[in-house]
Amino acid sequence: MVFSGLKRTENLNKMEDQQLDLLVVGGGITGAGIALDASSRGLQTGVIDMQDFAAGTSSRSTKLVHGGLRYLKQFEVKLVAEVGKERAIVYENAPHVTQPEWMLLPIYKEGTFGKFSTSIGLKVYDFLAKVRRHERRTMLSREETLEKEPMLKKEGLQGGGYYVEYRTDDARLTIEVMKGAVSRGVTAVNYTKAEDLLYDDKGKLVGVKAVDLLTNETYKIYAKKVVNATGPWVDDLREIDHSKKGKYLHLTKGIHIVIDGGRFPMDQAIYFDTTNGDGRMIFAIPREGKVYIGTTDTTYKDEPVNPRMTSTDRDYLLEAINGMFPTMKLTAEDVESSWAGVRPLIHEEGKSPSEISRKDEIFVSNSNLITIAGGKLTGYRKMAERVVDLVSQQLHEEDGREFGRCMTDIIKLSGGDVGGSGHFEDFIGEMVKKGVHEGFSDEEAKAIAEKYGSNAEWIFDIAKDNKDTAKRYGLPADILATVIYGIENEMVVTPVDYFTRRRGATLFHIQWVKTWKEAVIRYMSDRFGWSDEQRAGYIEELELALTEAVTPVE
Repeated sequence: MVFSGLKRTENLNKMEDQQLDLLVVGGGITGAGIALDASSRGLQTGVIDMQDFAAGTSSRSTKLVHGGLRYLKQFEVKLVAEVGKERAIVYENAPHVTQPEWMLLPIYKEGTFGKFSTSIGLKVYDFLAKVRRHERRTMLSREETLEKEPMLKKEGLQGGGYYVEYRTDDARLTIEVMKGAVSRGVTAVNYTKAEDLLYDDKGKLVGVKAVDLLTNETYKIYAKKVVNATGPWVDDLREIDHSKKGKYLHLTKGIHIVIDGGRFPMDQAIYFDTTNGDGRMIFAIPREGKVYIGTTDTTYKDEPVNPRMTSTDRDYLLEAINGMFPTMKLTAEDVESSWAGVRPLIHEEGKSPSEISRKDEIFVSNSNLITIAGGKLTGYRKMAERVVDLVSQQLHEEDGREFGRCMTDIIKLSGGDVGGSGHFEDFIGEMVKKGVHEGFSDEEAKAIAEKYGSNAEWIFDIAKDNKDTAKRYGLPADILATVIYGIENEMVVTPVDYFTRRRGATLFHIQWVKTWKEAVIRYMSDRFGWSDEQRAGYIEELELALTEAVTPVE
């Protein structure tokens, strides 16, 4: 299959010309996971998303494939056990987008976790999540805790817990899952909205009427089964299906802010209590020379397409950081960038946003619209397995076909063929040698290998073949190569697709985006043949993204 931004129309025509076994509406991590699982079992599968892949919640998380330690407080034992085990699977199958991150949990007098409860909680966590021996928790004295992070508030500090989480690039994880699905025959297209649903004369769902939002062309896509994996928009599709009954979504918003590491020189990831007494906990995580802090958890009732940081959100996190790191005295001017995401939780009466369960649930309507709601990034693979088990069972009952069990626990994601997680550093070393041989600096080659994994060689080859083009557009070879790779192999069609979701640069390297945006847009405009009007629109979209990353909405 082709996963090129230049082949979207071709892919939509292909979907319209056949009856699929399964159409997945929604191209976030859940939809991508369903597509990979379904295709690996032999189902002819298509995916559409009204935005770019991962443009919703799946690029706006805390960027942790984590076991959910705090869910032990809510006695969500099964959830902790499942997602804890899933961390290791994601890491093994995609070590280029998932890395262990030792997390320090400082313990304060009258804090959320006491010394004894932290020790027991982390031990239970290790057991439930089947944490590898060398990654099991360690309890630290007050002195050892301050040695790990000297900037911590010293008053009331009793010690700390030290345990492993897994840091990820959520958008790239989603893209790598989707690329794995496409390599197994899935047809996937972004910027294509399910505008209406199609039914047979018995009222059973048989497909969707979809509109390509970039061309305004309309397509009728027929499928034996349709899965609603649209995250914050699942109730919108249920309303079209007239099946929004009983349980419904409760959207909550979480924001993160990014501070330069020079201003906030922290090397140790921290999970800590807010000091305002609201009982919430916050992450502060170093990444790529920056530190990002989050998250908030507030009920959200606006349109979820473009949630924004408010000054109240920002100030809440700054207060939390300054309370735990009193020498920092961070202000709004120190915030380089931010992002906001919406969690599609299943409503529970009387519970605050932070108390609502992160468990997923499947709804099946009278028309047989299959909806997956709730859940966490970490649990995407098991959510997909449950959905595809249901779809496979229905198809077997209808036409007798047999489908195998879920195999995604052993499927390497795109870019993951690096010899296993234990050999990733060796792989990086080899890739750096190859990159340097092709004219890259050590730093450039390492950055590409770490982000693209085993696809790095492909990018090195693209750079070698396009040196003259890079000079013509005034772009470094490594940047142009990733733009070309993104267009041809990751369905990049807009500058924001590239800068925000394929590179993560709008979030963590906003100045880099400002430096190279004009040259990248010039190349993309020529490659796609944009009109002056289209080009102006995409420039405006990127400028808006850069502004909104820094400027709060009131």
